[in-house]
Amino acid sequence: MLGISLERVEPSAQQAQALLAAADRNIADSKIVELSEENQFDAAYKAIMQLAMLGLMANGYRTLTSKPGHHQTAIQTLALTVQWPSEKIWPLDALRKQRNLADYSGDLVSKAAVDSCLSHAMALRAHVQAWLLVQKPDLLHERREWPSGAVSSRC
Repeated sequence: MLGISLERVEPSAQQAQALLAAADRNIADSKIVELSEENQFDAAYKAIMQLAMLGLMANGYRTLTSKPGHHQTAIQTLALTVQWPSEKIWPLDALRKQRNLADYSGDLVSKAAVDSCLSHAMALRAHVQAWLLVQKPDLLHERREWPSGAVSSRC
């Protein structure tokens, strides 16, 4: 997949923390009942994508967004990147397809779809956090170098 749909990147604690924070904001936004169901769904789906992109980045990859199918690639690699159970990937892929229909065909999004997308986003968020704590704890801590050459970590 390297060069076709993925490229190598350097894992970054700053980017990991930014993606986690963005996913948290989108999960929170998806719970705003004053928003339309389409916007609630979009926010929850965006959180899923941010978490999938985080999984790739934590392993030294990123999707080539100039190539078609980068959402599909990010979702389908979750089993490899963060050990997300493979049976939980197909519902995320179904949400991706539903998002495409809503965005490109104007299909309506049901409350049940919003609830499903939000539930999957929250479950993936918890899983990614736990995976990072065990597999890549350095990405959850910001390292700073002081002028003297000393290094400190901030969580």
